[in-house]
Amino acid sequence: MRLSTVILPIHRWSEGQKTWRRAEDLGFHAAYTYDHLSWRTFRDGPWFGALPTLTAAATATHRMRLGTLVTSVKPCSPIAR
Repeated sequence: MRLSTVILPIHRWSEGQKTWRRAEDLGFHAAYTYDHLSWRTFRDGPWFGALPTLTAAATATHRMRLGTLVTSVKPCSPIAR
């Protein structure tokens, strides 16, 4: 059986990396995060982007699959014409 987990992007990386490493050490097959905030209890706290969080998680883990549950496509600056 393969188990996955969701890790909320609510911690600065100095603390967050410990959570991602712990998930891998516990044997999770995959870990996911996402951009959209839907819990009122986290509304006034920090919430970091999914893609930068996963990029950092990739430097701290080796075996776990990483992914997003929901992410926002943020527009880039317009192309000069």
